Amino acid sequence: MHDCGAIDKVKVAIPAFEEAVKFHGHTCPGLTIGYRAAEAAIKELKAGRDVDEELVAIVENDACGVDAIQLVTGCTLGKGNLIFKDHGKQAYTFINRETGDAVRVSLKPSFSVDEQDPALAKLRAKVMSGKATKKEAEEFHRKMEAVSQAMLAAPIEKMFEVKHVKAKIPEKARIFKSVKCKKCGEMVAEHRARVQDGGFVCIPCYEEYGRGW
Repeated sequence: MHDCGAIDKVKVAIPAFEEAVKFHGHTCPGLTIGYRAAEAAIKELKAGRDVDEELVAIVENDACGVDAIQLVTGCTLGKGNLIFKDHGKQAYTFINRETGDAVRVSLKPSFSVDEQDPALAKLRAKVMSGKATKKEAEEFHRKMEAVSQAMLAAPIEKMFEVKHVKAKIPEKARIFKSVKCKKCGEMVAEHRARVQDGGFVCIPCYEEYGRGW
């Protein structure tokens, strides 16, 4: 396993955390996790911010942190180099196409939000259900800010498990021909179209057929 203690010695410029907050809309521990994970990966891979798919980010959740990863790394859904896997894990794999190096960054259990402040879970439930008082809501946001600040100040190696891994490098995004859906009339990428009654239809218009198996 690579010595992660050397990560912070590598000087690589990344956007300020305030830029991630502005992009996402608010400060929260989830955003902070993604920001620090992307920071670790960029420094560990000795890579600059992606311009044209030089980097690939594979994210295993669709939570707040993914916004920070897009901002910091430049990997985006639109460019095709942000790949989402619905695993529900605070784990991210980053690949440098130019060198073939890949690093997996996973949050350590001790840095989960609830471990940082056990009282947050109860407050979160009240706030999300709309049952929190104004005082409780304010306390919730104060605690969220405090956890975020603690995460920003923590050494990378204490917050994450950072491992160099072997990863299959995905092909670059392809552009597909579009075809017209015979039902709704809208255009759909050919590789996502379905064939029904001898013509192309989009997924929403496609009528599934099955006989119970």
